[in-house]
Amino acid sequence: MTNYEERSQLEGLTNLDSRVVGAVYDRYFADVYRFVYFKLSDEQLAEDISSDVFVRLLEAIKKNRGPKDNLKGWLLATASHAVADHLRQVYRKPTEALSETLSDDGAPNLHEEIDRREQVDTIQDAYAELTTDQQNVLALRFGDGYSLEETARVMRKNVNAIKALQFRALAALQRNIGEVARE
Repeated sequence: MTNYEERSQLEGLTNLDSRVVGAVYDRYFADVYRFVYFKLSDEQLAEDISSDVFVRLLEAIKKNRGPKDNLKGWLLATASHAVADHLRQVYRKPTEALSETLSDDGAPNLHEEIDRREQVDTIQDAYAELTTDQQNVLALRFGDGYSLEETARVMRKNVNAIKALQFRALAALQRNIGEVARE
């Protein structure tokens, strides 16, 4: 998207032009959803939080606190904050949903499901130990499939900083997985 297109979208948003609001939603919802889904691994929750990000966008615009220059970056940063808010709530009241893959008759499926959940929990615990920037770079690069340049633009860093951040994030994730597994 060119700077002119983004400026015109930002202007249309400021005026709460319904066509522009719809176009922004259509253009960026999938990006926000992938980002949130990568962090939470829950389709319904990712949809809910992604929709909430766009509600927050409209609320911010009404209060004249909306994005001024980088709409996509603002949306992804807001998504990151929304995920953090959700995780804080979950941390206060942990629950575990029953899996639909559990069968009534087969113990092997139960053991496989327990092993899978333990692996997922280990990875999520290790991921949670990363800094917000490290989580965001991994989510953008591997969850959303962004290039180094796109990630740098969204995170407002240069490409070399993103490379270093990604390297440190992967090293920390590997180290954290080992620490979580030993506990």
